[in-house]
Amino acid sequence: MNNYLNISIKAAVEAGKEILKIYENEFKIVEKEDKSPLTEADTASNNIITHYLKDTKTPIISEEIKNIAFSERKKWKTCWIVDPLDGTKEFIKRNGEFTVNIAMVENGIPIYGVIYVPVTRELYYADVSKGEAYKTLLNNEHESDKDFFLKTDLIAPTKDTENLLRVVGSRSHMNDHTLNFIDEQKKNYKEIDIVSKGSSLKFCLVAEGKADIYPRFAPTMEWDTAAGHAICKAVGLSVISKETNKELLYNKNDLLNSYFVVRK
Repeated sequence: MNNYLNISIKAAVEAGKEILKIYENEFKIVEKEDKSPLTEADTASNNIITHYLKDTKTPIISEEIKNIAFSERKKWKTCWIVDPLDGTKEFIKRNGEFTVNIAMVENGIPIYGVIYVPVTRELYYADVSKGEAYKTLLNNEHESDKDFFLKTDLIAPTKDTENLLRVVGSRSHMNDHTLNFIDEQKKNYKEIDIVSKGSSLKFCLVAEGKADIYPRFAPTMEWDTAAGHAICKAVGLSVISKETNKELLYNKNDLLNSYFVVRK
């Protein structure tokens, strides 16, 4: 199974390289049925990832693939959940805060996760069963100058403090629900610091100790969260549904997530 993590790392990096080729030039933007933007980079990335993952003989749930009916999906014990370009709005704004997300879930629970940030060449990856998540910086050719899975690349959240709470806020989706949540936290902490990021990087900030909590009170789909969930879960963080008060689950009948909070 660990070979699947290596395959998904390769897929994410290669997809990221292709995204950058488009990012650095003029690109077309079209509007999907749900009014969200789609670029040729989304499609190119999806094609590359699908090429790498097909040899695993494991079904794929992806934002850019027409998804199979739940009557069939519910038979899947294991599947990939992919967002070929998470943060398309950030991509269009050219602020660099977009990612490639690949996760594997088993019985609805994330077991592997990979997030690649093409512009900064930061690669996050996790094996939940081993309780290990890593951050490796690739070189200008999007290759590693060292081995993967090194102890020096392990990441971990920071310890709680009563003095400061660093709350992750969305670059594009801050709303009244989130602002009310932040106000509630002021009862327990002397200072609240808002850390803004786009895409699945919000999960990574908490997992590597650059933020303490990530409340998400706006719509997300399973492919937006599965990889980040895996990385956070591997370092001992919880991704808790506000609807069920339990861990988010995947390959559901409805691929829309409930609101959730990432915290210890």
